[in-house]
This record gives sequence, structure tokens and C-alpha cells, in this order.
Amino acid sequence: MSMKEAYEKKLEAQLNEWSAQIDKLKAQADAAEADAQLQYHKQVKELRAMQDEAEQKLRELQKSSDTAWQDLKAGMDNAWDSIEAAMKMASSRFK
Repeated sequence: MSMKEAYEKKLEAQLNEWSAQIDKLKAQADAAEADAQLQYHKQVKELRAMQDEAEQKLRELQKSSDTAWQDLKAGMDNAWDSIEAAMKMASSRFK
């Protein structure tokens, strides 16, 4: 397995984990009181948008050549860090 393929697998696994976390947060939002529900659903919607953007970046990475993917990696890492921070912040708010 090439470095690019291993990186792609890592990103796909992280996307799947985030999807499960977002589903859990959505369930918590659904169970919240009415006024809190609106805020929680807004956060879930923002997280889904970030996840969609990350999936798009992953597709771009997958289409890139073995030599060009290194150029995309730095941008991917920054995007992933932003999403991870947003997920942690949202999770702490939902507690």
C-alpha cells in the first residue's frame, strides 16, 4: 500500500467516525428541550457541512496523482484539524 493509499484510508476512517459522532449529536439534539433543540440542530447542520467539505477534499485527493497528493496533504491536514476541533467543541456543548 502506498503512502497516499494509507493516508486516504486514514481519512476515510476518520470521516466514518465523525459521521457516527454527528448522528449521536443529532439524536441528543432531538431529545433536547425545544429552545436548546434549535441551537443543537444548527450545530449539527454546520458539522454536516464541514463533513461534506472534507469528503469533497478527500475525493480531490483520491483523483490526484501519486506525486501531486503531497501538495494537497497540507490543506487536508488543516481542514481535518478544523473539523476535529469543531467536533470536540460541539460534543462538549451537548453534554
